Amino acid sequence: MRIALIHALRHSPPPIEAAFRELWPEAQLMNLLDDSLSADLARVGRLTPAMTDRFLTLSRYAKGTGADAILFTCSAFGPCIDAVVKELAPMPVLKPNEAMIEEALQAGTRIGLLATFPGTLISMPQEFPANVTLITQLAEGALAALDRGDTEQHDGRAARASLALKDCDVIALAQFSLARAAPRVAVATGRPVLTTPHSAVKKLKRLLLPQQIHIDALV
Repeated sequence: MRIALIHALRHSPPPIEAAFRELWPEAQLMNLLDDSLSADLARVGRLTPAMTDRFLTLSRYAKGTGADAILFTCSAFGPCIDAVVKELAPMPVLKPNEAMIEEALQAGTRIGLLATFPGTLISMPQEFPANVTLITQLAEGALAALDRGDTEQHDGRAARASLALKDCDVIALAQFSLARAAPRVAVATGRPVLTTPHSAVKKLKRLLLPQQIHIDALV
């Protein structure tokens, strides 16, 4: 199976590749990166039709390479991804958050959402149903620290910010790049922590290899 991974942040490939190595090492991965998308969104402050067109262009290219599915790792671009889902159906196209949200909803009704990119806390809450209590928190300065290569400061800022979510049933880490901070967040809060990479890989495997999943469950 070939899985196309489409990124808008240069920090996103390592965590999703690590999740595939752990959970589905047989999958063939291809990476498409346009990190100007996140920069443009931060500069403009809103999604634009031009951004949607860029997502469609990247997706058409991925499909043309023979990809069996597409996984987006950029959580602030939900409406752009919706356009891709509509155009490429029935090809499996996953938003970065959908699998993790499904897991979070099974874990409780008071969900903490931790992000390092402000735009994510504008777009991603709309993906949750209205019958849950969603508590959002921005780890200010964490993404800038990661941009500088200071992973210790990134993880520390994420852990400190997560303390505002310690009364939640579960904490969901919104960015793929945040997955590296999951152990620190879990220790700081004492709460279950979900990451987008692991949830996404598990869902893709269920979608594309349902028979194999059934056999594994019986063994």
